Amino acid sequence: MTHSQQYVIGLVFYPGMTALDIIGPQTVFATLPGIQIHRIWKTLDPIQTDDGMKIIPDTTFGNCPPLDIICIGGGLGQSAVVDDPEILAFLRQQGSMTKFITSVCGGSEFLAKAGLLQGYRSATHWMFREQLAAAGVQVGTERVVIDRNRMSGGGVTAGIDFGLEIAKVLYGEETAKLVQLLMEYDPAPPFDVGSPEKAGAELVNKAMVYAAEVFNLPITQVA
Repeated sequence: MTHSQQYVIGLVFYPGMTALDIIGPQTVFATLPGIQIHRIWKTLDPIQTDDGMKIIPDTTFGNCPPLDIICIGGGLGQSAVVDDPEILAFLRQQGSMTKFITSVCGGSEFLAKAGLLQGYRSATHWMFREQLAAAGVQVGTERVVIDRNRMSGGGVTAGIDFGLEIAKVLYGEETAKLVQLLMEYDPAPPFDVGSPEKAGAELVNKAMVYAAEVFNLPITQVA
């Protein structure tokens, strides 16, 4: 698996993010040859994710090099920072130069607010499809949506599928398959209810109420 091509990938971290949104694709990227990964935030101070994990960035907005791929995920705490002008300015700056502009889960909202999804289709977590559509984005219900150089994964666990799709684009299908095998990514969930289309209306409604009560999300946000 020898490749001369080098790629610089920037993963944007922030307080209150969902770790798996980014850890999933990062695991894929770290298995690829010639990849340089930057874990980016305003400072190098530790970040606490929405499940209490601590992550230490290694790159700041100010010293980040030009990226080939920029990616941002979602999180229960994203509403506190999704309008942050520094984040949006950084996304616009890198988005004007990078080869691929990408997101996982609710990260698509950051891209939309940065003006990077106008005229593009994007995936997002199913609870936020209407919210993203209200921002003028064409919302896809696929697990991974690829529209020209915009690539996006749906909710949380879709980040692994998203990462493998990027691996295929960068290095070809055979390399992506090798990475999937090395990760032993062979999903066999105990229940076939991982999307609203499969779960049915009753369970979807219960999930929305649960999210509102347990995660303190306004019911209008998850409706």
